Amino acid sequence: MNSHDLSSGSKLHLQTPTVLSPSISKLTGFSVYLKLENIQIPGSFKIRGIGNLCQKAKESGCKRIVCASGGNAGLAAAYAAKQLGLPATIVLPTSTPQFVADKLRENFSAEVLYHGSMWDESNKHALELSKDPDCVYIHPFDHPDIWEGHSTIIAESSVQLGFKPDLVVTCCGGGGLMNGLLQGMWKEGWNDVPLLVMETDGADSLNAAVKANKLVTLPGITSVAKCLGACTVSATSLEYCSKHKVISSVVDDKEAVSACLRFADDHRMLVEPACGATLAAVYSGVIEKLIKGGELGPIKSVLVVVCGGSGVSLNELQKWKEQFSL
Repeated sequence: MNSHDLSSGSKLHLQTPTVLSPSISKLTGFSVYLKLENIQIPGSFKIRGIGNLCQKAKESGCKRIVCASGGNAGLAAAYAAKQLGLPATIVLPTSTPQFVADKLRENFSAEVLYHGSMWDESNKHALELSKDPDCVYIHPFDHPDIWEGHSTIIAESSVQLGFKPDLVVTCCGGGGLMNGLLQGMWKEGWNDVPLLVMETDGADSLNAAVKANKLVTLPGITSVAKCLGACTVSATSLEYCSKHKVISSVVDDKEAVSACLRFADDHRMLVEPACGATLAAVYSGVIEKLIKGGELGPIKSVLVVVCGGSGVSLNELQKWKEQFSL
């Protein structure tokens, strides 16, 4: 995409397809449609929201993008900045895989800094750097412009499907995707469609908040689904749970990794365990259990948001496969 395209108002994200999965539909007994956000150029849905935030920042005179993220948010911010002709500084925790740092530098021309062993420490440094008036700080999930960008997933899906599904399935880290999907569902008149939000054990800050009916900060992230690694979900996400039928469900790491492997076999695509948590809703029979338990009514069609993720490779998938004896 060249600068001419952007100045004419084009989006930084791709319009991704919504496809019927014959194999998963056969497994579940209802029609399963996949919104393939994994094929976005930076690797995940994040480019929709972060791209929207970066575009608005440039329009407001921003000269540099600063983001703390060892994963998909950093890749999305670096890609958006490059497309907009802005320099980007991405602050990584030391636990970030080398291939992510390489991708940031080589593919998206970002300046990469290491600070701290976990995201919270990297984030403090990013906030310091962005005190420079020319810089704009990009939060990975907690910003209205991010949610507005993510809401386009539903706007596209609505047109592509041509009908209202009986259920939408997603995962939750900090809640940015969930917030955007709900805003999109309300705009499209899908107010009566439940949202099933999946997390993994050890990265289940939404589930903890829903159970306690208040924000809960996890002591740490123990799940392999590092992209779900927000110790506290956004306050807006918890608030939205009282405005919409949101069902929070948790699977273990083994189920999330198993779903990644089965999805690779069924659709020849690699996704992260964070996305595997979403896919476990269909591969591990979570939806059937919710129907049997009366939490969901009869289901004919489900929209699954395949959020993607760049923190996966054949090598990593093989390691997880061995770790969980799959």
